[in-house]
Parts: sequence; C-alpha cells; structure tokens
Amino acid sequence: MEKSGAADITHNVRFTFNGRKLHGKPGQTVAAALFLNGIKKLGVSRKLKQPRGMYCGSGRCCSCFVTVDGIDHVLSCMTLLENGMVVQSNDCDPDIRRRDDGN
Repeated sequence: MEKSGAADITHNVRFTFNGRKLHGKPGQTVAAALFLNGIKKLGVSRKLKQPRGMYCGSGRCCSCFVTVDGIDHVLSCMTLLENGMVVQSNDCDPDIRRRDDGN
C-alpha cells in the first residue's frame, strides 16, 4: 500500500469546542487535539478570571478542566477524544444543583 503525504480524513475524529467544528486523531487526548487545532485557552481561573490551559499534561493539576458532553470539570489531558464529543471551556464553577431535588 502506498502512503501519501496528506492525512487520511477517514481516520479523523470530529468534535466541537465552544460550537466550533474541529478534528483530531484516534488515540489523542482532548487537550492534545485542542492544542493541535490552535486552541490553547481552555477556560478561565475561578478567582482571578485569567486564562487557563494545559500545564502539567499528566492529570495532576486543574488547569485543563473542560466540560465534555455536559460533564463539568473533566481533565482534558487525561480524556481520550471520541467522535462527536461536545467540548466547552470551563469558565465557572460546576452547577451541582441541576434539578430541584439536588440530583
């Protein structure tokens, strides 16, 4: 089989970040796919409202938190990218009381 210089688009994983359609590669983390799409700001800090992004890349810090498919505060550096994922920046505290009964 002959290899071409262009990437095979059939192996791309499609996802969105803040409504923007992006793509990554199978086996990539969400953070890696965002970084390779030119996105370095993943959210803002709670107290000072300063930009946050990937820092340690090993799941030890909280800098790369994002919301994935409606789940708040997911470590993007430890979460593998999946086709159709909806990723949003983490700009506030999680909403722990989604329903009237707290669940």
